[in-house]
Amino acid sequence: MREGLVTIVTRGGKTDENQPCICLGSVLPAPPFGGLNRVIFSSFLRYVRQTISPVKSLFIVLVCLYSLPLAAQKKVDLDPYSFTVQWRSLPTRKIDSTYRTYNVEVETSRLMQNFLSELTPEETVLLEGWKKLPAGGHISIKVNLEDLLPEAVSVRERSEAVKDRAGQVTGTRTFYREEVRYSFSARAVITDYRGAHILDLNLASRGDKYTYNSPEFALKPLAQGYFMLNSARITGELFRSCVNKAMHRLSETITEDFGFSKVSSRDQMWIVDSRKHPEYDAHREAFRTITDVLFSMNADSSIDKARERLKPVIAYFEKLKEEYSSSSKHDRKMRYASYYNLAVLYYYLDDPQNMMKEAQGLILNDYDVSDGKAFERTAIWLKNLFETNNIYTRHFPVDPSSFKGPFEKEAVSVK
Repeated sequence: MREGLVTIVTRGGKTDENQPCICLGSVLPAPPFGGLNRVIFSSFLRYVRQTISPVKSLFIVLVCLYSLPLAAQKKVDLDPYSFTVQWRSLPTRKIDSTYRTYNVEVETSRLMQNFLSELTPEETVLLEGWKKLPAGGHISIKVNLEDLLPEAVSVRERSEAVKDRAGQVTGTRTFYREEVRYSFSARAVITDYRGAHILDLNLASRGDKYTYNSPEFALKPLAQGYFMLNSARITGELFRSCVNKAMHRLSETITEDFGFSKVSSRDQMWIVDSRKHPEYDAHREAFRTITDVLFSMNADSSIDKARERLKPVIAYFEKLKEEYSSSSKHDRKMRYASYYNLAVLYYYLDDPQNMMKEAQGLILNDYDVSDGKAFERTAIWLKNLFETNNIYTRHFPVDPSSFKGPFEKEAVSVK
């Protein structure tokens, strides 16, 4: 369609794209929309010309025509856009900051001793950010593995239909297996090199029940007694599986409590996704800068340069709070995006104080109060984490090879 022409719908359902939009002898430009909206506008235009005087007609049309773009600016869609960032975890339990070495001892009962001799579970325990010693670490982790106990044995059966080549059922076939219910228990006690008790950990409980299923057999007598006939081999396999799970749980727990692991997070921000919105391009450009800067951050390096690079982005989101300051839903939604994005940004810039400020702004903005309250809790948690460790950043190098045990020379403290 040529510029300045309006499509008129005829009674026969066809269109005439050569019909100009005329009012008082003038040709109005085509309205800034298309498709069904253009048709609706054309119908409205004919109604105005037929029922209202020419002067009033022109006034009404101009007001409707040129207020539509302004109304369009008052609608905004926000979509979640994700990014990736790396940081270093800090211990969640308070411990002497000079403690940076550990050793692991594993023991079991006489009944399980032969099975344990085939394993080396102490080697699989990992406390990230610490140095493991054969003995004499700042903290000692003593693991006790109890017996693997069968508690109930039964035979289960499974039936399936037998069909001929035509797909007709001609009979049934039954298979049998032996099912063994068993339990396992393991715990760990952590003390320091002075003998002071630090922590007890439950790694596996008798209350947790496990199930072993034998292979299936066509004859029930073959299934009965299968576990008993193969008890040594099966018990060894089940014990190994239980021990590996217990050691994995131990590694996860002590790393969370005392470790300094590298963590990669995937998070999101809210970005304007309405193409006609005046902030569409600027919002996207700000997010591109954020993703570039955060992706360049790593657990081992300072983030001072990242903070400098992000100052223009922070200033942009702060400016939007002032520019969209009314109580309309559109403006509250724009402010919500600014408060939300800045809260997330300050979290990864290790700034709980400013994160708290943005969280409170979210609450007062009254668009999605629950997000603001969640950010408040996170900001408090991060502030307490820093104070507990007397470390106020999650970006610093850790070299476990440089750490010395308490009975070695030149004990090292890294903060």
